[in-house]
Amino acid sequence: MRRYAILAPGLFATRSAKTAHGAIAYSADPTVSVIDFSQAGKRVREAVPYLDSDVPVVASLEEALAYEPTSLLVGVAPAGGALPPDWRSAILLALDAGLEIVSGLHEFLGEDAEFAAAAARNGTRIWDVRTPPPPRIFSGEGNAVAARVVLTVGSDCAVGKMTASLELTKAARAAGTNARFVATGQTGIVIAGSGIPIDRTISDFTSGAAEQLVLENRDAELLFVEGQGGISHPAFAPVTLGLLYGSCPDALVLVHLVKRTHVEDYGTPLQPLPRLIEIYETLCATVKPARVAGIALNTHGLDAAAAQRAIDEARASTGLPCDDVVRNGPAHLYAAMAPAFSAKTAALK
Repeated sequence: MRRYAILAPGLFATRSAKTAHGAIAYSADPTVSVIDFSQAGKRVREAVPYLDSDVPVVASLEEALAYEPTSLLVGVAPAGGALPPDWRSAILLALDAGLEIVSGLHEFLGEDAEFAAAAARNGTRIWDVRTPPPPRIFSGEGNAVAARVVLTVGSDCAVGKMTASLELTKAARAAGTNARFVATGQTGIVIAGSGIPIDRTISDFTSGAAEQLVLENRDAELLFVEGQGGISHPAFAPVTLGLLYGSCPDALVLVHLVKRTHVEDYGTPLQPLPRLIEIYETLCATVKPARVAGIALNTHGLDAAAAQRAIDEARASTGLPCDDVVRNGPAHLYAAMAPAFSAKTAALK
C-alpha cells in the first residue's frame, strides 16, 4: 500500500487539483500530507471543504517527509500536461528520499534523463500513469463477456463521470453485487491502481483499448466503466465515441453538471437531457443497443432546495431515475437503476 504525499503547489484548493482530490476521496492508498505553500498550516477539509479529511497541508517536500510517505503523487494536471519547471526540485528531492513518483501528466517523467538517473540511483521508480498500452484493434470479443457493462456518459468534460462510476460501484457492492470500477483516466487509474489512459491511445486503437479493459475485468458481475469527454464536445467527442463502442456497454448512465450550460472553454450550447439521451442511444443502436438507465445529476454549487428542484425537473423531463450521488448518496439511484443493469444486450450482426 502506498502512502501518498501529494504535490499541488499553489493549486490544491482549485479544480486543477482534481487528481489530488480524487485520490484523497477514493483511493484505498492513504494520503499522509499535501504540499501547497498557499494552504500550508491547514487541514485538507479547511482548504477543500467537500473533502472529509484531516490530512495536513504543508509548504514543502521536506516538511511532507516527516509524515513518512512512500510515494509522491503529482496531484495537478497543468495546462498542456507538462511539468512546471519550478516543480523539478521537489521531484528530485523525493527521488533522493527514495520515494516512488506517481504522475498522470502527459509529459512522461520516467523519460527525463535526470529523473530516471535519480530513480535508479536511489532504488525507486517512476510510474507514469498515462503510459498507453500496446495497440489493439477492437475485435468484438467484449460483446460476449458475462459481466454486465455500464458506461457513464456526460453532457461535457469534468461533470462527475468518474465520481458517479465510483459511487455506483460502492452502492452495487453494498447491495451484494460483485461490482468493479474500470478506470479510463489518470485520476481513476491512481485510485483503482490499474486501467488504461484512453486519451493517450491512437484513435484507431481507442475502441480496442476500451474493449481490453472489459476483457481484463470480465470476472466481475457488474462493471462501471469511467466515461470521458462528451458527445457534443468539439475536441474530445472522439474519445467519448471510442468508449461508447469499445466498452460494449449494456446500459448507460448520463452525468450532467446542473450549472453547466455550454461546453466548457468552447461555448457550444449543451443539449437538453432528453436530446442527449436520444443521441447516445441512437449511436449505440447502430452497433450494440444500450439505453440510458438513469441520470447522475451533479448539483454542486446549489443549495438543497435548488438541488432538489433540479433533480425533480430532470426526472420529469426524461422519465428516468435521477439523483445526486454525492449530495444524497448513491443507494437510491442505484436501486432504481438496478433492474436495467440485470441483463446483457446483444451486438448487431
